[in-house]
Amino acid sequence: MKPRLTPEQVAARAALELKDGDYVNLGFGIPNLCASYLPAGIQVAFHAEHGVLGYGPLVPESEWGNADFDYMDAGMRFFRPRPGMAFCDMGQSFDMIRGHHLDATILGALEVSGAGDLANWTFGVAESGGIGGSMDLAVGAKRVIIAMEHVTKHGKPKIVEHCKYPLTAKACVDLIVSDLAVIEVGAGGLLLKELAPGWTVEEVQALTEPTLRVDEALKEIRW
Repeated sequence: MKPRLTPEQVAARAALELKDGDYVNLGFGIPNLCASYLPAGIQVAFHAEHGVLGYGPLVPESEWGNADFDYMDAGMRFFRPRPGMAFCDMGQSFDMIRGHHLDATILGALEVSGAGDLANWTFGVAESGGIGGSMDLAVGAKRVIIAMEHVTKHGKPKIVEHCKYPLTAKACVDLIVSDLAVIEVGAGGLLLKELAPGWTVEEVQALTEPTLRVDEALKEIRW
């Protein structure tokens, strides 16, 4: 079986989409890892919906024994403080989201449709819980980036014609970064811009329900 990007590599590629000075919220799972993979020279103020703004990279698991329980993101991962970091109540935190003050959010997904609809929650399944702040983030952030595996653990496409899970928001996704591809979502559908090393357009299309348009400048994913 061909190698795919690791979760860390997906996070590192997604982090390349962030610009210096951005205010960014990170979702659970792979998106949380982006805090540790910012490109050199880039300063980003990371936001967590429970009331933290401006935190630093994640604490490695090897150091969890000495981590401070006051410094945890919304995904219950320990982070390092940064100068200027601030805490606030959840009401103020969601005011930042709903007021469109976040430049981007990086979220995980159960499914993304060809129209950019997002489904990233459900009930009664171990892989997901309640919707949390995702509904607000999907419509409140100026840019929505999805960082995820391309298929389910059973090998079924997660990029689908129409979402079967409950929708988080309609037509909200701008970019998908998976372990196989980088795909831009636009009015013309899905545009394949980058491929994982060693993978072909045909192989990625076979694991994607909607038809992919191929960018003339298609290239290999770098992170």
